[in-house]
Parts: sequence; C-alpha cells; structure tokens
Amino acid sequence: MKTIMLVFGTRPEAIKMCPLVNELKSREGIRTLVCVTGQHRRMLDQVLEAFHVVPDYDLSIMKEKQDLFDITTNVLNGIRSVLEKERPDVVLVHGDTSTTFAAALSCFYLQIPVGHVEAGLRTYDLMAPYPEEFNRQAVSIVSRYNFAPTERARQNLLQEGKNPDTIYVTGNTAIDALKTTVRSDYTHPELDWAAGSRLVLMTAHRRENLGKPMESMFRGIRRAVEEHPDVKLLYPIHMNPLVRQTAEAVLGGCDRIRMIEPLDVLDFHNFMSRCHMILTDSGGIQEEAPSLGKPVLVMRDTTERPEGVAAGTLRLVGTEEERVYRSFSELLDDQAVYESMSRASNPYGDGFACRRIADVLTRE
Repeated sequence: MKTIMLVFGTRPEAIKMCPLVNELKSREGIRTLVCVTGQHRRMLDQVLEAFHVVPDYDLSIMKEKQDLFDITTNVLNGIRSVLEKERPDVVLVHGDTSTTFAAALSCFYLQIPVGHVEAGLRTYDLMAPYPEEFNRQAVSIVSRYNFAPTERARQNLLQEGKNPDTIYVTGNTAIDALKTTVRSDYTHPELDWAAGSRLVLMTAHRRENLGKPMESMFRGIRRAVEEHPDVKLLYPIHMNPLVRQTAEAVLGGCDRIRMIEPLDVLDFHNFMSRCHMILTDSGGIQEEAPSLGKPVLVMRDTTERPEGVAAGTLRLVGTEEERVYRSFSELLDDQAVYESMSRASNPYGDGFACRRIADVLTRE
C-alpha cells in the first residue's frame, strides 16, 4: 500500500488539489492523506466543504497580520511531526505558495520524495510575482515528480536541467475542478443585480500591487465603468485590510461597482461562467477563464502563464492607470477584439489532469 500525502493551505491551492484528492481516493492500492496548513482559513474551509474533502491533519497556522516569516516557520514547525509520524511515500504540493515551499523543504530535510503539481511555470523574475516565483523555482530543485501543466512548462524544466524522466505533462487540475463546480441552474442575488448589464468580474490582491500600483489600476477601472452605462462590476474583495482600504478609497461610491465578500469556489466559478470578461492580478483565473470563453485582462507586467497570452485569451495590461483604462475600454467597445479573445483556444488542458497524475503515481 502506497501512502500519498497532499499538503496545501490556501484557497487557490485547495481548488486545484481537492479534485486530485478525490481521484487518488478512488484508486486501489493508495492510502491518501490530506494535511492542510490553514494559511488561508475561512476561504480554505469553503473549498474543502465544496469538494467534500476532510483533512487528516490541520496545522491551523493562520493568525492576524501574518507575514512570510510567520507562514514559513509555522509550516516548518507544524508539519515535521506529521511527516515523521506518517512517513508518506510521496508528498504532493501545489504551485507557488509559502505553504508549498515550506512543505517541500520539510520533505527534503526528511528525505521524503516530493511531487510538484503545476510545476515549471516561470517568469524568471524573482520579484514578480513575489514571493511566488522564488517558491516555484525552489520547489523544483527538490521535486522527484514534476507534473507540468503545459509543454512550455516542461521546456522550462528541461532548460533548468531537470531529468526528463521526472517530468509529466498533465494539463492543469484547475480545469478538472470546473467540471464539477459550474452548473447550468445556478442563481445568485448578485447576478440578479447585474441582470441586463455586461457583468465584469474582478479580483485584485497581489502583494507587489499593494499601494500606488493598486490605486492606479483601480482609477483606470473606475473611469471605464463610469463611461459605459451598460457595465456593472463585481469585486469579491480580498481579506487583506490594505486591499480593502485602497478599494474603498478609489472604487467606493460608484453605484455600478459592488465590492462583496470573498466567494466560495462554487459561487466564484459560476460567476466566471456568467460574466462578460474578467480583470485580475491572480494566477489561477488565467487558466480557468479560457475554458469558459472569458477574455482576461491581467493587471501585472509579467505572467508565469504565457501560454494564455500566446493563445490570445489573456492580455497583460500592467497597473498604470491609462493603460488599464484603454485596454478595458477597448474590450468593451470593440466587439471584434472581444470575440477574438473569447474564442481563443484553452492551452491548459482537457479536464483529465488528475487522472494522469494518479496514473503516474499508481504505476511508479
């Protein structure tokens, strides 16, 4: 019996790992364990509930005003006893969070093999996204299994000298998640509010965008919304008080912009499926939106997901007010541009990434 432990702690990680948990639990000969760190708390719990995943271990590290030092050291200190007790054959971590980095480092110290889900994404700029780019590169150094979502991610790993026999192109598990969350009969009061308008969905929370960059991009967004009376914008706002302060100062008082509390994964995916377009500085949305035919303006200067840019479904617009305003307005005003982005092919997989990952782990 092979024991596989999945470790994750944030909402985005959980969205992409819970389908894999359930796939592994369906396989004979595999004992599947789940350890959550609680790097996010309420938002993590919502995803666990949506996918009916009950953790075997919960480190509950989240505390008020936690910083990167707190997260990293608390994961290191908390997970050691779990790993020493269970001694899993493989530990699966996801993507680029501080939970991912600290869990992989713990496994390295204890000589436990690491499987990296969503491996090989790169900007090669350690400050963008920060600290995620460092986390991804560091985890790749110790990973025994590299589950790359795309061929480009595989090529990044090969260029860094990774053994090709350790790299598996699987697609992205985010697409697997959408197959179970998007529903044709879904309704919500906020969607009723937006009925008859073009609904724009926005997320913004990146650490490197806090302060002046966020103020600038919010000003550009507000200008475009105010100039298009048929547009309404919903912003499920991040829990970070600095984000909330900036959003209220710049976006508050516009009756066609609503800032609402964070949505659970089922709600958010269904909002995405029904919106006109998406503005974001997030990562995972760049993968999810193409499968739903939604154009995405990425409010960053770099992306570790260039496949979407190459495919035409994503556009990097940075954070400068005028550029955000012009790009947003163009997509609202030019139907040909909108249609070309909404019809672009999805480069992130076919919804069977979890099956491919489980197949590798079952036969190895």
